[in-house]
Amino acid sequence: MRRAVLYLRVSTVDQTTANQERELRAIADRMGCEITKVYRDHGISGAKGRDKRPQFDALCKAAARREFDVVMAWSVDRLGRSLQDLVAFLGELHALGVDLFLQQQGLDTTTPAGKALFQMMGVFAEFERAIIQERVRAGLRRARDEGKQLGRPKIDAGIERAIHADLRRKDRPGVRVIAAAHGVSVNTVQRIAHAR
Repeated sequence: MRRAVLYLRVSTVDQTTANQERELRAIADRMGCEITKVYRDHGISGAKGRDKRPQFDALCKAAARREFDVVMAWSVDRLGRSLQDLVAFLGELHALGVDLFLQQQGLDTTTPAGKALFQMMGVFAEFERAIIQERVRAGLRRARDEGKQLGRPKIDAGIERAIHADLRRKDRPGVRVIAAAHGVSVNTVQRIAHAR
């Protein structure tokens, strides 16, 4: 018997997940799945990230531990409203070999048609990443052609020498103290320290 988990979410505290759960339990029974856990985010918007949805985060961690075989949800918008986050979640499930069932969209990756649709979603996500990369490269080329300096701003050679000297001192102060003394960020001091 396949192990299934339900993910239920409603956006306001006035709403209930009871209808979603009742319907999904009946479908799981017909599919021959045993529901091992129900994850409920109550009164939390789907636009919130994984870090703001504790039960969704717990589901993702349990998926990584392979505690179940299929995630069942009422609709794709229950999983999230951000396309980027949704594609990342779907890719994570796919990589882990965890199936997905979405009632409203009729998506069931336990079937050949569902698997094909899942793979097509991955292809489109990869295509979107390639388009974004090309836009970034084009923007960098344009900036270079316009004479703009790319990357971190250069640090004055005198300041860099002084930071090196402070880092070599026997009674060396902390990185934060050195950064404050020279008017640079802690990251800059750390980068200079590692470049020695």
